[in-house]
Amino acid sequence: MDETDYIIVGAGSAGSVLAERLSANGKHRVTVLEAGGSDRRFYVHLPLGYGKLFYDPAVNWLYKTEPDPGLAGARDHWPRGRLMGGSSSINAMVYIRGHRADYDDWGRDNPGWGWDNCLAAYKAMEHNEAGADDWRGQGGPLFVSANQSGLHPLVPEFIAACGQGGLAPTPDFNGASQEGAGVYQMTIKAGRRNSAARAFLRPAMRRANVRVITDALATRVVIEDGSAVGVEYRKGGALQVLRAKGEVILAGGAINSPQLLQLSGIGPGGLLQGLGIPVQRDNPNVGDHLSDHQGINYTWSMNVPTYNDELRPWWGKLRAGMQYMLTRSGPLAKSINHAGGFFRTLPDLDRPNMQLYFQAFSTLIPREGERPVLNPDPWSGMSIGLSNCKPTSKGHIRLRSADPGMHPVITANAYSTNHDVEEMLAAVKYLRHIAAQPALARLIKEELRPGPAVVTDEDLIADFRARSGTVYHPSCTCRMGPDAASSVVDARLRVHGVGALRVIDASAFPTLIAGNTNAPAMLMGWKGAEAVLADAR
Repeated sequence: MDETDYIIVGAGSAGSVLAERLSANGKHRVTVLEAGGSDRRFYVHLPLGYGKLFYDPAVNWLYKTEPDPGLAGARDHWPRGRLMGGSSSINAMVYIRGHRADYDDWGRDNPGWGWDNCLAAYKAMEHNEAGADDWRGQGGPLFVSANQSGLHPLVPEFIAACGQGGLAPTPDFNGASQEGAGVYQMTIKAGRRNSAARAFLRPAMRRANVRVITDALATRVVIEDGSAVGVEYRKGGALQVLRAKGEVILAGGAINSPQLLQLSGIGPGGLLQGLGIPVQRDNPNVGDHLSDHQGINYTWSMNVPTYNDELRPWWGKLRAGMQYMLTRSGPLAKSINHAGGFFRTLPDLDRPNMQLYFQAFSTLIPREGERPVLNPDPWSGMSIGLSNCKPTSKGHIRLRSADPGMHPVITANAYSTNHDVEEMLAAVKYLRHIAAQPALARLIKEELRPGPAVVTDEDLIADFRARSGTVYHPSCTCRMGPDAASSVVDARLRVHGVGALRVIDASAFPTLIAGNTNAPAMLMGWKGAEAVLADAR
């Protein structure tokens, strides 16, 4: 029987950090089970290549939600990384920690998760290109680009338009104030994607006490006498069992972790019994409280060149490719979201409730099999997107069958509360407010989506229901809390009522963070490892 000290299920954002931190002292054998394969792929490391990964089954789980009334009945596409680095290997690389008040909310019921604790962990984890200060860290394993060079010429115009519209510039969304408009920091290093696998997992794999088993689909946690003792997994068509002397740690993310708990008999008892799965621990919160940010783009044609003009023609692709190969610079060396912002739809809110994304390109013409960031529209186009930061709509994850190979049922329930509809209505009006400011208005030819005919509140709501979708931040499905009445794990990320089993990933967020979730997912791995090591003493 194969044995190790710690089993980590999932080599994604949190799992990669866990592997590095748990193995660093050399005392523990760490084995990572990853359902996908290697991250050694050209489009993974090319920053703008993520559009090619959007529908690629070789690296992507390609989840679909159930038909969603809030999205005009659409089945939303939910890409999640199925490879080393997980979703950090296929995401848009924006590095946002979230608002400090989000963490104070976390810490209210979960000791050790307030802002001061989390800020200290972030600073230890990071090596920020902008340098160390009261907010940024240097010397940690995660390089974070300040993203101050090679920006598109429209970026200053966007920031100026935000300022003219009442949203002042901010020098650092991860600094003293999140609110404002500015340039996004990125997980990009030397012109290549700096995924969690590159920053944490691959350095850990050089140690003799770390093993990564790829193409290994976890089928259940093995539980004996109320404690986790191992993981059953499928590799090459055969079932194998890996035993853990220490703990089993699930780090599969907001979809896979609750799915594996339910497959293991931990979850809603009635559901499990109906599927013939023996109930180890009846907890209806497993897979519940699903939270996600919903987003939409408004798009304009422009009187000035954008990335469409550079990346659409064959000669533009050739030039951008040569620039990247020779200097690791140019449009291919960045995410498409160079800048953005955080704003409040109501002045009396205590923190921003909306996030902006500025893109000097447009992709209204679809391209089969990819998100066409490398094949934009044949005109000069610009998009400004937004997403809600603190939605109140909740969904859930439920097993479809007892077959581990079948995708679970994902019920997103987007825009299922009046609160979310009303604040999104105010937010899309704000997009037009920004575009109408002199810095951008003089450069805009016409609005293409939704178009000038869409004016009334009813039409605006119908439009964002028809065109919105996930911005790929599902969270909270194994959320942290003081007891099993409302949560799945405690403040040390231990599964309530089951020994030697933790969930350490974005599914354990108590509430959704205001901003992109890759940084907080890595934070979970960092702080989660601290808890595991402290408890092992």
